[in-house]
Amino acid sequence: MDELANTKDEAPREPEAGTTGDDDPRVEPIRDALMDVIDPELGINIIDLGLVYDISIEGDSVHVTYTLTTMGCPIGPLIESQMRQALDKIDGVERFEAEMVFSPPWSPEKMSEEAKAALGVF
Repeated sequence: MDELANTKDEAPREPEAGTTGDDDPRVEPIRDALMDVIDPELGINIIDLGLVYDISIEGDSVHVTYTLTTMGCPIGPLIESQMRQALDKIDGVERFEAEMVFSPPWSPEKMSEEAKAALGVF
């Protein structure tokens, strides 16, 4: 995993919030690994929080499109570092690129039912 992507304020494409990848079976282990990435302020993983918008794989490269709960949230570099560490453990992943986007904006509706229950959001 050689490089970390540039952070952007706008997405070149608008992924559908709450979805990751397509029917590619290689996405599931990556998604599972990203469940080890915990938002330090909320104590919940970034998948259940609905922060990961897309996972795409091309050869040995993984591209993760993600967002933060707010534009001013300072944890972007920490989240990207944790993503890199989680994906380092997956065979066949040699390169990792993270793209932070704010469109579509995150909202509590993007969380899994488990995350909503843990945070008392109903």
